[in-house]
Amino acid sequence: MRLLVTGATGFLGSTLVPMLAEAGHEVRALVRGEAPGLGCETVRGDALDPAAVRKAMQGREALYHLAGLVSRDPRDAHKMYELHVGGTRVVLAEAERAGLQRVVLASSSGTIGVSPVRRVATEEDDYPIEAVGRWPYYLSKIYEEKIALEAARRGLPVVILNPSLLLGPGDARLSSTQDVYRFLQGRIPAMPRGGISFVDVRDAAQAFVDALTRGNVGERHLLGAANWEFSEFFARLGRLARRPPPPLRLPSPIKVAAAHLLEKWARSRGREPDLPAADVEMGEHWFFIDSSKAERVLGFAARDPMETLATTIAYVRKNFLPGETGIRTS
Repeated sequence: MRLLVTGATGFLGSTLVPMLAEAGHEVRALVRGEAPGLGCETVRGDALDPAAVRKAMQGREALYHLAGLVSRDPRDAHKMYELHVGGTRVVLAEAERAGLQRVVLASSSGTIGVSPVRRVATEEDDYPIEAVGRWPYYLSKIYEEKIALEAARRGLPVVILNPSLLLGPGDARLSSTQDVYRFLQGRIPAMPRGGISFVDVRDAAQAFVDALTRGNVGERHLLGAANWEFSEFFARLGRLARRPPPPLRLPSPIKVAAAHLLEKWARSRGREPDLPAADVEMGEHWFFIDSSKAERVLGFAARDPMETLATTIAYVRKNFLPGETGIRTS
């Protein structure tokens, strides 16, 4: 098919585009700046500009809308709302105008699977507004999903995919692998109370390829490879990286209060905090999800999560911590 991809230079997009080309599709990417090495036709423009989107969409049959900003910094709230909400309105309106045969939207498992208590979420769950109310990224993705579902009710064939935390090779901006980076630097002093879900970016990208012809229109599809308590996640990460897990175990209120104080202290001195308070708050929640619908409908299959962790460590060390070497293989 003749495809348009937004967000092609991001972690997921840069993994997906070569896979789409290998599957025989003709790929065009809407990019804001230079995109050397992307390996497909590019059109300069912004997802917020209807004229640019309309031009990029000419002659296309389907759309992958991946454009987004992954940030846990509350100061980026406006940018995230502008892109995830305003940009998605523009892109989907142009997709309706063009009469596209399929739209695949990249959302997040955090629009469904976030809880202050241990539980496993499914696509049938409602939006966890109370849990994510302080985190602009997840709130803006919830509003983005609502826009997409409304477009589906009007007849646009939108399929929504909700990957959990993306790990693996190729995260050139450390947008999703920053927790591994911080762990390798020893910047996570206290063990989080909650639990994490993650998925290899290559497996998630394959599910996006398959969603072009599979997947339920107007529905969400969760993608995750493992649901681990943070204690297990960091223990496994530590064995592979030959580093100790976070040493401190403190009550949640103390961890969160201390994180806010340290963040305020760092910003008052013109520095970025080693561990933002929002990250500490998130670590006190469970992000567990059930991917059985994606397995059944999309044929989603996840590789061994230990392989994903090992590959992530190797990539982060090679590209961001060149002085560090060594991964335990057994």
